[in-house]
Amino acid sequence: MPDEPLAPHGPLPTGGRVRPMTRWGTPVMHRAQATVRTYDDALRSLAADMVATMYAADGVGLAACQIGEDVAMFVFDCPDESGQRTVGLVCNPVLTLPEGKDRNLDTDDEGCLSFPGAFIECARPDFATVTGTGLDGEVVTYSGDGLLARCLQHETDHTLGTVFGDRLPTKLRKRLQKAHDKVAADYPAEWPA
Repeated sequence: MPDEPLAPHGPLPTGGRVRPMTRWGTPVMHRAQATVRTYDDALRSLAADMVATMYAADGVGLAACQIGEDVAMFVFDCPDESGQRTVGLVCNPVLTLPEGKDRNLDTDDEGCLSFPGAFIECARPDFATVTGTGLDGEVVTYSGDGLLARCLQHETDHTLGTVFGDRLPTKLRKRLQKAHDKVAADYPAEWPA
């Protein structure tokens, strides 16, 4: 993996505290998140906590709702198809996906830190672009393929109240639940704090 991640809009905030992961089934996970309108120290502090929690959980992305906060924001540190990592933060994300002949589906496995330890194939477009705002209200845009495309879609979904299990047919959702149940004891309520 390349040494230094790409940070087209600057580095991720640091100094946050690790917080417990909010799980699927909690109401905040299943409703559209509040639009960010105020760019202040409280938002920066939340972003720093999100980054610390994402890294503690060995994740590649984390939305604010995953630590119980009703805020349309996510952070990520994720590799693309080539292995190049990109780090970023997006408030109020808007997702753009390829259409027509440019749209190709990737059926790799997907997981979620809010449903830990379980992975299953989930078809998503193999390229994605997200536009939104950064911590100072400036416009930010991120694009990528591979796992980065999946991450941008997955985290934007969280800000809209969608978990990836909502995108699965019943049979796959049941298999995902079984995989999760097998390892649930490894992820106590306070994990990863």
